[in-house]
Formats: sequence, C-alpha cells, structure tokens
Amino acid sequence: MLSISRALGALTALAVAAGPSLAQLPSMRPDVGGIEGAVTSDHVLASAAGMEVLKRGGNAVDAAITMAGVLAVVRPHMNGVGGDAFILIRPASTGQIHALNGSGRAGSKATLAFFREKQLTSVPSSGILSVSVPGAVRAWADALARHGTISLAQALQPAIRYAERGFPVSPRLAADINAAKRKLSADSVLARIFLPNGEAPAVGTLLEQPELARTLRAIASGGPNTFYRGTLARRIATFVEREGGLVTAQDLARHQSTWQQPISSTYHGHHVVAFPPNTQGLTLLQQLNLAELSDLKTMGRNSTDYIHTLVEGAKLAYADRDQHVADPAFSEVPVERLISKEYAADLARRLRDKLKANDASSVNRDGNGDTVFLGVVDRNGNAVSMIQSLFASFGSGRMVPGTGITLHNRGSLYSLDSTHANVVAPGKRPYHTLCPAMVLRPDRSLMMVVGTPGGDGQPQTLVQVITNVMQFGMTPQQAVEAPRWRWYGRDRLGVEPGVSPEVRDSLTTRGHQVVVQEPSEEFGGAQMILVTASGGRVAGADPRREAYAIAW
Repeated sequence: MLSISRALGALTALAVAAGPSLAQLPSMRPDVGGIEGAVTSDHVLASAAGMEVLKRGGNAVDAAITMAGVLAVVRPHMNGVGGDAFILIRPASTGQIHALNGSGRAGSKATLAFFREKQLTSVPSSGILSVSVPGAVRAWADALARHGTISLAQALQPAIRYAERGFPVSPRLAADINAAKRKLSADSVLARIFLPNGEAPAVGTLLEQPELARTLRAIASGGPNTFYRGTLARRIATFVEREGGLVTAQDLARHQSTWQQPISSTYHGHHVVAFPPNTQGLTLLQQLNLAELSDLKTMGRNSTDYIHTLVEGAKLAYADRDQHVADPAFSEVPVERLISKEYAADLARRLRDKLKANDASSVNRDGNGDTVFLGVVDRNGNAVSMIQSLFASFGSGRMVPGTGITLHNRGSLYSLDSTHANVVAPGKRPYHTLCPAMVLRPDRSLMMVVGTPGGDGQPQTLVQVITNVMQFGMTPQQAVEAPRWRWYGRDRLGVEPGVSPEVRDSLTTRGHQVVVQEPSEEFGGAQMILVTASGGRVAGADPRREAYAIAW
C-alpha cells in the first residue's frame, strides 16, 4: 500500500504542476470498472478495506461502515469518531432509499442567553464552545443494525489495525497537518500526536494513533453505548465540562440517530435523491431544477453563458438556503415549495429578467470543508452514499485526553440571531453542508452514487459533475476530473485554469470577480459510481484530494 500511496501523491503533485495543459487530457486516471462491485472513498486504504468486505460476501452497508472507520483513522483531520455522518442507503430488494441522519445536537448548556452573557456575536469557529454532540458512532451502529450483515466489531477491525500499527503519511496529509500547525500547537494532546518534535510527520513515516486504537477497540467491544453512556462518554463529558463547554453526559446519553425520508427532484427525466434538512441537500435540487430550464448543452460546457447561468442560479438557491435550512424539529422548512418545478420556474423568470439574488445575506464561506465522502455498490445492487466530517481541519482543535477523539466544531454553524431559523438552542441540530446524493433512471433503477467534500461548495460541484455525465456524456472519471469553478459568495468566482482566458475575461465583464486557482481541494473531491445499463459498475475518484476508486 505504501507504493500506491506514493503514486497517489505523485499524481496529486502532477495535477497541481500541470496547470492549464492538464485540462486538455481526457483524464489523469482510467475509469475503474467491474461487474461484482465498486467502492470509492477519500483514501486508498479505506477503499481497499471496503473492497475486501465485498469480496468476503459482505454487502454495501458492511463495506461502507468499514470504510468509514478506516477514514476516521487515515484522514484524521477531516473526520472521526468525534464527528457527524449522513448516509443514504438503497437496498436492492426494495429500491427504496433511506436517509440516516447521524448529526449530533447542541448541548443542553448551548442557549442564546449563554452566548449573550459572553458578549459573543457569533459562535466561535473553533474551541470548546464550537463542540456539539458527535453523531457518527451511533450512525455506524444503526446503519449496520438495520441494513448490514456484519457486526460493528467486525467493521472496525481494519480501522483498529491502522490506528494501532500506523499507516504511511502521504504528501497531502503532511501538507494538511502542516497547514493546521498553529491550531494543533494550541492543544497539547493534538500536538503530541500530529506534531512530533514540533513538526508534521515526514512523508512516508508511519502515523500511529494508539489512543484512538484503544477507543475503537472499546467501541467494538461495547458498542455505541460505550461512546454515549459508558466510560468514553464520561471522559468526553468530564473534559468538555472542565474546559467550559456546553455538552453534558446527559446530552451524550440522549443522542439518537434519525431515520428520515430523503428528498428528490428530477433532472432531465432522472430522479436525483438528496438528504433533507438540516443539510443543504435541497440547495442541490434547487440548482438542478434551475439548470434544467436552461439549454446548457447548447451553451457548451464551461462557456461564459454556461458558467454565468449556473452561478446566478446558485446565488438564488443559496439565498434560500441561508434563510430557511435548519433543524426541522425546531423550524418549519418549506422543502416541497423550494424544490418544486413551479418555484424553479419563478426563479428562472427572475434570472431571465436579470434580477440577481441579494448576496449580502449569503453566508457562503471560503474553505475546503474538511470532510470525506464514500460510496459503494455491491454485486446485488445495494448502494450507499455517505459523508462524514469534523467540519474544519481537526474540527474544534480539541482532543479528549487519552482517547484520540478529536471533537468536531459543527456547533460553530449555529446563528445567534434570535429571529433566524438556525438560531442556537439546546438539543437542536445545526445546519450542515453535507449532502450525499444518488441518481436513479426514469424507471427508478440505480444510475449513480455521487458525492463530494467541499463545505458550502458541495452543491455547486455536484451540479457540475452530474451535468458532465447527463448532458455532456462524460465517463465518471472524466466527469470528476474536468475543470471546475466555484462561487464563494458576493461576486467572487474561483475558476481552474482549464476555463479559457476568453471565458474568464467575458465573465469579468458580466460582473464576476474571477480568480484563477490551481486544481485543488477548494473545488471539492468528487466521487462517483455509475451503474451502466448492462449492469456494470464504473467508478471515478477525484485526484484533487486522495480519493481512490476500486472495482471488482
């Protein structure tokens, strides 16, 4: 696996170094195809572990949770047992897609009055006050209990092995740790593990996480209750209380995942299935509804008209997101209206009349979104589309001593505006950027599993990737590698060098502040598994990150 890791790092370096000429290549990697199954994830070791599960006769959910566990070890800055997860599961036997919400809730001390007493105008972006209840571990167990065939203990064995014995540090991981050096240095426990001798681990050295290995063994032995009600729960709660945080032992004990109905719309006759609020899945569907009303194919991919149309549509969709998306248990979110074709037609009229959204209210943020995606389609057609995350790099920047658990900072997304749908409240889930997706054919057979990291930019990346396949006939690998753009809020528009200078100049004349950026994680890390009409599985994984697809 070390040679694969080095090769992957070399490919990533090539992507950055190649610049504009890279866009002329059909792809940097081949499409990966098979007939028995396919997996894709944000790291080759996770994908390899998932494929081994499938080869041993496990199903898509078994493989997905095994991969999730490995990702919690090998992408420690992006996800982990201290984070959240969202899972779409499609059993082939019924064809019905289930949405498992594995996001945690605000602690019982997280009141608006608390933050006002602290004279804060926003929830801190990191630190102990940004911590809400982690939901990933419960989601892993719940997914396996309802749709898996193996135990949580079996699923966690590869993760335990890599935490205990270590894994080779890739160039990307070393660079990401180095970029978070200041944050890591502020927490002595994190620094001891990830900044040995005050520096990021050298490329190729083995990163061992023995404390995390013990935590994973405890979860494997005692199940999720160990994390939420047992010894681990007490250690987490004691640490958070000592540091002045807002999550209590009772908050951990009360946490439950939620099975929900996914939301969907159609795109050129195909059914696109996304996650409901508290995620921005409806933003993806809104953007696709608007895209469907424009003749993108005639415009030409990444032409001035193409990019301008999609960006202006994104502005409208994001304005709705920023106003409405919150925990539906606390605030009514008009999902059906926002994703309806009638509402899309109304928005399209505003676009045709050259009326723009009021960007000033947008909270679309810069940043990569420190998140991992994974997808699986097994031999029987069972499918999983899953995202889990710590949100920012190394989440809150706080690790529970002796456990290897980095706590996420999803609580930073609450509003402190008492009139806002996403205002902080005890027991309330925060708005989430995570939006895994599936696409079904008109007859509702599975066409693709698709998703991406990328924080606020996830819907924009997914619109481009899905359109690449459905409108421009690209293969999965071509679709995820093709040059992309990203609107960051207000007028700032980042574009990769593959967008031509003529188009960039023309976009500038239309009011966009165009910034050329090298291909990187800023534009997401899209991954896709396409089920062909003849039953094959073809997968693509984005070289902008460490994503890797394997088929059998």
